[in-house]
Amino acid sequence: MRSALVVGGTGQVGRAVVPALVADRWDVRVLSRGSRHDDRTVEEWGARTVVGDRHDPDVLDRALRGGVDVVVDVVGFDDRDAAALLDRRAQIGSAVVVSSAAVYVDDAGDGFESERFGTFPVPLDEDAPTVDGGRGSYATGKVALERAWLGSDVPTTALRAAAIHGPGCVQPREWTFVKRVLDGRDVRVLAFDGASRFQTVATAVLAELVRLAAARPGDRVLNAGDPDAPTVAEIGEVVDATLGARTRTVTFDGPPRDGLGLTPWAVPHPLVLSMDRAARQLGYVAPGPYATTAPAAVRWLVEESRRRDWREAFPGFVRMEAMGDFFDYAAEDAFLAGRPVGPSDADRRPE
Repeated sequence: MRSALVVGGTGQVGRAVVPALVADRWDVRVLSRGSRHDDRTVEEWGARTVVGDRHDPDVLDRALRGGVDVVVDVVGFDDRDAAALLDRRAQIGSAVVVSSAAVYVDDAGDGFESERFGTFPVPLDEDAPTVDGGRGSYATGKVALERAWLGSDVPTTALRAAAIHGPGCVQPREWTFVKRVLDGRDVRVLAFDGASRFQTVATAVLAELVRLAAARPGDRVLNAGDPDAPTVAEIGEVVDATLGARTRTVTFDGPPRDGLGLTPWAVPHPLVLSMDRAARQLGYVAPGPYATTAPAAVRWLVEESRRRDWREAFPGFVRMEAMGDFFDYAAEDAFLAGRPVGPSDADRRPE
């Protein structure tokens, strides 16, 4: 039986990847800092847990004992996370590493981390330029991670993931709209006419790409995105439809105004990833569009927010609040009070 080690396998991506590999008849080990609850969950998936820090040599020796056909690293940050594994290259047949679409820049050098958001071709393929590798930021770290693996003699697939959604997500962008429904808001205000497109990717999509890449080792870089790139307004409609809500969408032209109209997808230029290379090289077929895969995440968000305070449950979303207040209802009400409802407002109420 083929063997796999999934590093970080109990998080948001791992909870989709591990069961997919098990279902494909891989013998799966999961390296995780873990807890007893994680151990039980991994066992229920049909995999085995190795508990410990990925940078601990003894832990890695246990995780790789006897060798594995593939290492799947879903949480690697930069080249330092590759180094310890590559020091044990003899124990590793191939690798699949989750990177990020945040590595891309446009021809002017603008991207995700620059003052101006990049102006990318639509769709954007894997030959587009990237930032330089380094350790100074998320994007530079991901490039360094990719280069460490792809520069080795371990056949490696690097998956450049878009904005991830799925059960278990600690940075759930969809919470922006889910919380509004739970708070009883029946209107949302969106910048950029609600038309921003910031590529999404379901954990189910990532799991399918990992499964296919693991079965076909090779050196390659692939985008990882949903088969569609919904607008912000369309994302809100999917949340509404999932929760049975009726929300009126009011939009305005241009960027957010002092936070008004802000969402995690509010970008001035579209980011739409091409998935053609994955289809050609792996025979990849998407498990479904955003409207099909996102409801599982939306329902999970509701359940998790009922179990505990949302700020504890979704710490990644809390960090995103550095962008501004996503729930400034007072500012929205003041804006709406001075704006009559008319043809320019998009009434998007599911029937």
